[in-house]
Amino acid sequence: MKIVIIDYGLCNLLSVHNALKSFGIDSLVSPDPEPLADADAVILPGVGAFEDGMKGLRSRGFVGPVREFVQSGRPFLGICLGMQLLMDKSYEFGEHEGLGLVSGEVSPLERADASGQALKIPHIGWNGLWQGGRPWPGTLLADLSDGTEMYFVHSFRVVPKDPAHVLAWTSYGGRRFCSVVAKANVYGCQFHPEKSSVMGLSILKRFIGLKKEVQYV
Repeated sequence: MKIVIIDYGLCNLLSVHNALKSFGIDSLVSPDPEPLADADAVILPGVGAFEDGMKGLRSRGFVGPVREFVQSGRPFLGICLGMQLLMDKSYEFGEHEGLGLVSGEVSPLERADASGQALKIPHIGWNGLWQGGRPWPGTLLADLSDGTEMYFVHSFRVVPKDPAHVLAWTSYGGRRFCSVVAKANVYGCQFHPEKSSVMGLSILKRFIGLKKEVQYV
């Protein structure tokens, strides 16, 4: 099995690579889009600003090959910033175009809780996942139950246009945000599965075991 981790200059590459290696998968970390052509699955990790992420993808020639890979129906996973880059656009320090693989946008997390009290931003730490717009069996969350906690570090959130693409949501200060997005063979996790202990690793295991799903449209 050939798993490619995209290196576009803003990635938590070693943690994802080592997480896969811990259960016997030797992934390829690539700053070149060519290996995507015959990859079985692709992971787009990332930390940092949305604009910088898209600049990195464009400068290394990844945008077209990523879209072609997704159209092929093979599994694709975005992690943290990588999840946000799946969207149409972001409002982080201006308005910026994304990959457009999932209809929606990226906006700041709410700065106050439901009662008006200030929230600490970025949202850092362990928090639970709750079932969103589709059942978890058959997806990369199949081994989890409602309330399973994952490790988050982020200041922005994705807002999918279609609620059915929200696979899981998380609450911070009484305000919900999408924490896992899913559209056909495209998935995104706002948290870091590679840093989320046994349950986080189970998500990565499920991802690399996913078969070709519904054709991406």
